[in-house]
Amino acid sequence: MSTRYPFTAVVGMDDLRLALLLNAVSPAVGGVLVRGEKGTAKSTAVRALAELLPAVAVVAGCRFSCDPGSPDPGCPDGPHEAVGADTRPARMVELPVGASEDRLVGSLDIEKALSEGVKAFEPGLLAAAHRGILYVDEVNLLSDHLIDHLLDAAAMGSSYVEREGVSVRHAARFLLVGTMNPEEGELRPQLLDRFGLTVEVAASRDPQQRVEVVRRRLAFEDDPAAFADRWAGDEAALRERIVTARALLPEVTLGDAVLLQIAATCAAFEVDGMRADIVMARTATALAAWDGRAEVTSEDVRQAALLALPHRRRRSPFDAPGLDEDKLDETLEEFKGQDQEPDEDPEPDGPGDGGPGDGGPGGGVPPQSDGPAAENSPAPEETSPPAPAPEPAPAPQGAGSGERAAVAASEPFRTKVLSVPGLGEGAAGRRSRARTEHGRTTGSVRPRGALTKLHLAATVQAAAPHQKTRGRTGPGLVVRRDDLRQATREGREGNLVLFAVDASGSMAARQRMSAVKGAVLSLLLDAYQRRDKVGLITFRGRDAEVALPPTSSVDAAAARLEKLPTGGRTPLSAGLLKAHDVLRVERLRDPSRRPLLVVVTDGRATGGGADPVALAARAARLHAAEGTASVVVDCETGPVRLGLARELARELGGTAVTLDELRADSIAGLVRDVQGNRKTTARRAA
Repeated sequence: MSTRYPFTAVVGMDDLRLALLLNAVSPAVGGVLVRGEKGTAKSTAVRALAELLPAVAVVAGCRFSCDPGSPDPGCPDGPHEAVGADTRPARMVELPVGASEDRLVGSLDIEKALSEGVKAFEPGLLAAAHRGILYVDEVNLLSDHLIDHLLDAAAMGSSYVEREGVSVRHAARFLLVGTMNPEEGELRPQLLDRFGLTVEVAASRDPQQRVEVVRRRLAFEDDPAAFADRWAGDEAALRERIVTARALLPEVTLGDAVLLQIAATCAAFEVDGMRADIVMARTATALAAWDGRAEVTSEDVRQAALLALPHRRRRSPFDAPGLDEDKLDETLEEFKGQDQEPDEDPEPDGPGDGGPGDGGPGGGVPPQSDGPAAENSPAPEETSPPAPAPEPAPAPQGAGSGERAAVAASEPFRTKVLSVPGLGEGAAGRRSRARTEHGRTTGSVRPRGALTKLHLAATVQAAAPHQKTRGRTGPGLVVRRDDLRQATREGREGNLVLFAVDASGSMAARQRMSAVKGAVLSLLLDAYQRRDKVGLITFRGRDAEVALPPTSSVDAAAARLEKLPTGGRTPLSAGLLKAHDVLRVERLRDPSRRPLLVVVTDGRATGGGADPVALAARAARLHAAEGTASVVVDCETGPVRLGLARELARELGGTAVTLDELRADSIAGLVRDVQGNRKTTARRAA
């Protein structure tokens, strides 16, 4: 068994360590979501927590970790009566991003169920994680159908496996811990709310702390066992403190005055539902037990709010998580109970504020001799990059020659559904029709590998003609492997939505560019809701650039769009060619994910060569030849319109739509079949 990095050897990250320890004291808090950039030891800290959890007593021989004191009456391995008990370490089960549904929830032997009536069940990861930790690295990349099963198990404390009328249920209560890099996309709101606490982590900017991180990591890699021995005493002390806090937890008092502060805080920050109130109450109680107190204080409520509310007050994927601490302090002070005596010597407020005589988070982590336990200095302020110099080239008629400052986007709106025609086989999502593991049944095929979705009627139909020759005598159906049929299903897939945005001088009118940005922002919000990948290309001046390579992080695309300057000529051909290059590379990386090209322009082509209009048409025909589904958002305004965007759409083999038509309450049917558009174009040319 490999040696894990000790929890007490983790440098800094007080909020993360505190959140994990509070869940170790009270699993009812609901788990932790760790958000942060790559390389910040998120996974290291989470994996180290498992070594600190107390051992659990389980029914001997039970694959579902039933508690001998109160075994699950519906356990598939039960009933458990007068059986022995074993003690084993608490488990930490890791759920891979690419896991199958059967690996997560378990699998039934359908062949035995049909022929023998036997429920032969192989437990999955949810069963293994019962009474332990379920850890999901890169949880924001998890497939939707796996997230659905996690939501069900987290809500009900049990897992159901049902296949063609055969069902198995088992207990599945676990501590859910997830890590994610926000740059790779956000979580569905339903799963986000299931995490009790959230913590933002970032690499320290303190050189001394960074040196200590490297020193300890190298020492661990050189001799993991010796390094673990050095921290064994601190680990044992921390483990003992968890046991003590767990014993004290039932005795902690949560007074009415504190409950009023919790309710007022959740109302002040306008969080949805009541789960935030419950999580804050449980977190504040765990904080008091962690500090060895039997009564919850206002400081416990403050710390609980900083951990439990930031991820619950987001209204859209473009809102940054966080909490206004001044507003929090004002709310707590306003609703402070009259019967609560003020602290005689209050400690400074803030995350990681420890208990008496302790410098670690909540007093829970042994002091570190290498320097500060947490980095409290504010992050350097972000500054916009300096604007490039104005282009020396002459301005086209009706357009400014120099760069203009970025303008804010108008208010987003609900857009029409843009979809890729045909039937795909990409990752599950909510945009275009596709063959998926979930959805309505459309037919059956012979299974290529393990059977996952039985088509019962087709299986019975295949087995029925052979019952006499197989010597069937009893009521059971004689089923063989060749008779089994896999159901084919149709659902929805996520696509790659690549935006090519015209930022030239012809688009630079302030009100016009604000409307354009608002439309793109609306499409980005739609892409987030439909589980798409997005990319952003901008073209202006003499060339085009990839402002954002294809990613699942739509908020990153929104940030790039917000800072987009305008001005200069319109190199339309360069924008289309850059889009062609990006899509070519993405087809090699992810061939099953179909693209949708969204070109946002007024159709003018004034840069990129001697005949920019012909070059743009030639570049558009490259996309049409490869069958890329495309939509041109026509941004032309005014009483006199040239219709250049619609000409571009015809060359692309796609559809043109105005900004007004893009709204969901306008006319229907924006995206047509690519082949149909080609035939129409061919007839007109003839």
